Amino acid sequence: MANHESALKRHRQSLKRRDRNRAVKTRIKNVVKKVHEALESKDKEQAQTALNLASSTLDKAASKKVIHARNAARRIARLQQALNKLA
Repeated sequence: MANHESALKRHRQSLKRRDRNRAVKTRIKNVVKKVHEALESKDKEQAQTALNLASSTLDKAASKKVIHARNAARRIARLQQALNKLA
């Protein structure tokens, strides 16, 4: 590892960002899983509520550049499509 102050600071920042990104990605996985569970149980109300939360979470992650914007849009579209099939 480098010994320059700027390199050490950059390393500390990257560790902080890694932890934050991991937390966001874990949250994404959990909210998407909730949508899938609601869809499997055929509960349209609960699925819609879970989809709204998942959509918000994915959009926030995309705005913070944790995931790519198109990745978020694709996931939201697929979840919405699955919900529409349920109806």
